[in-house]
Amino acid sequence: MSDPKIRNMEDFAAVSGISRPTLSKYFNDPESVRLSTREKIEAALRKHDYRPNIYAVNQNRRQTKNVGLVVPNLTDPFFAGIARTIEGLIVEAGFNPLLLSSHGGPDQEISNLDSLRAIKPAGVLLAPLGRASLNKQIAEFTREVPTVLFDANLGEIGEAFFGSDNRQSIALIVDYLCRSGEPPVFFELKTPINPNAYRRRSAYIAAMERLGHEPQLIQVDGQGWNFEEIGFREGERILNSGQLSTNTVLCSNDRIAIGLLSAAFENGIKVGRGAGASLRIAGHDDHPFSRFTCPSLTTVSQDYDAISASSVKAILSMINSGERIETRKEILFEGKLVMRGSA
Repeated sequence: MSDPKIRNMEDFAAVSGISRPTLSKYFNDPESVRLSTREKIEAALRKHDYRPNIYAVNQNRRQTKNVGLVVPNLTDPFFAGIARTIEGLIVEAGFNPLLLSSHGGPDQEISNLDSLRAIKPAGVLLAPLGRASLNKQIAEFTREVPTVLFDANLGEIGEAFFGSDNRQSIALIVDYLCRSGEPPVFFELKTPINPNAYRRRSAYIAAMERLGHEPQLIQVDGQGWNFEEIGFREGERILNSGQLSTNTVLCSNDRIAIGLLSAAFENGIKVGRGAGASLRIAGHDDHPFSRFTCPSLTTVSQDYDAISASSVKAILSMINSGERIETRKEILFEGKLVMRGSA
């Protein structure tokens, strides 16, 4: 006769002969039960091949150990990388991360928050879509659940925000491009989805005017998160139209720049600083792929580690203290110039 199927903690308590409260105590902290009891529990776990649903276990606590992590799109290596870093920090602190992707859609972003609400998270780290986000619903969620925002800011929503100082980082690369060659035009989406893009546009204009140059914006149509495709399609059109008044292009982000690099190659235009090059291209973010383009992409790196560590520290502080942050915290980290072959 086969062993009975273990469906939940009550079933496991019955077959192991260990009380439900003792099991709960063990799963919360194995060191909190006697060694002999711990050995008995672990032997029963092996015998019955039972693994408790940690999220269900957490729901029975006054404060769960679940920490939600929501990012705009996990197909983007930038968000995949920063999510991996944050997940590691959450696990190291003894909490259980639950990672969700909004897939570039505002309704999915709200659906993710609703799913987290159902499992009673101790806190949530949210990188919102930005312009497309449904701010009213997100604000309602953050009033119920301690929430820290990172990457994209949504005004006064959330307990804290950690991101990049776009004014500093754009000024840094504009200064470099102007002193090393012709002043750059700024290549961007006309209606970008991420609020960082608007800040970068303003920072570019301010930096060019400070240096005594006329700002020049090339704004193109495009929707969604397919930035490489937009950069390639619109970049090819621009390169063939002859509308560039300079040989230097600063793209709003690295993914657009990667598309533009590809368009230049397809049209026989050599990019870089060396002999025979007729075009310089630069980006922003230090995207994981930017080192491997041809030529490798000159850009500005965001301080991903500092953003990740500060976001996790803030949410854990609220969870451990049981108190919300009285005054919303907002911290921006400076970027670093990364000079490569493209500009």
